[in-house]
Amino acid sequence: MSSKAYADHALQLVRQLQSDFVKGLESTAASIGEQVVFEKAEWLRDGGEHGGGDRFFTSDNEVFNRASVNVSHIHYHDLPGKALASATALSTIIHPQNPHAPSVHMHISWTEMKNGKGYWRVMADLNPSIEYADDKAAFEKALAESAPEQFDEAKAQGEKYFFIPALGRHRGVVHFYLEGYRSDNFEADQALARGVGERAIASYLTIFRQALKNRTVIAEADLASQLEYHTLYFFQVLTLDRGTTSGLLVHDQNDLGIMGSLPGRVDKSLLISWKEKMESPQDDLLAALIDALPESGEVNDDVRCNLAVAVREHYQSHPEALQRQASGNVIPPTVQNHR
Repeated sequence: MSSKAYADHALQLVRQLQSDFVKGLESTAASIGEQVVFEKAEWLRDGGEHGGGDRFFTSDNEVFNRASVNVSHIHYHDLPGKALASATALSTIIHPQNPHAPSVHMHISWTEMKNGKGYWRVMADLNPSIEYADDKAAFEKALAESAPEQFDEAKAQGEKYFFIPALGRHRGVVHFYLEGYRSDNFEADQALARGVGERAIASYLTIFRQALKNRTVIAEADLASQLEYHTLYFFQVLTLDRGTTSGLLVHDQNDLGIMGSLPGRVDKSLLISWKEKMESPQDDLLAALIDALPESGEVNDDVRCNLAVAVREHYQSHPEALQRQASGNVIPPTVQNHR
């Protein structure tokens, strides 16, 4: 199978997962009598000359605080100086309005180099504001069944990647992360990626529907817990998440899409209280993020763009700070691949 054929198969896979997830999320909203239709936004890399992508998104309604399901496909076949042939990815984050329904993040990507070598990145993690043991057990079971031989390794890498040293805790309760994964069988590896994606989506939709149906009493304390958790999520993504930072450093043509993982509002005072926990120069990064936020803590499109600029400028000024970012057992050379 040729390099382009691998990329085409990967693109078909992530597009199918994108379609299935969006339909499932809209159906979940309909199950409680809410009509939510995801909007579509497209972006182009170098005017479309080197690919691009699209995202289906919705925010600030009765069901979703923010939800974004993104697919990108970048290729450099016409640029002989670049080592990267193509990069194809699904990246999605769902933040429900109901604080008793967990957030979920998933990323599945295929990276192909011009030397013919390629690898998968497969991530899925459950991120609740309020923890429920049954949700954790169900999501973890689905992932374990989708990748029985790889699960222990993926869990160990996920626990490492999503740990927040400054706060001494993890971002979520279930973490699955395979980085640089490949065997000698592309079809088997693709089947693994598909299985993890399909099982993670199905498990999450079941958890989400049950939460919306059965956890309808929401107290002020629940909303406070959600705001605190959304602030933690914001903190982890913008100060530690290597994938987010790499995307912003590679180009500035999809800042809104890359920053689509951020919840709609955070607690600015809580972020300020965490600044003293940060080592230099990351304390400067957090200060810049805080400065980009309004006093209300609202994260609208203008704020998301300003936050993207703050992250990009920080690492351009302090490239050594990339060493402080999260990693599993393998650090992917994402930025270098695109140069």
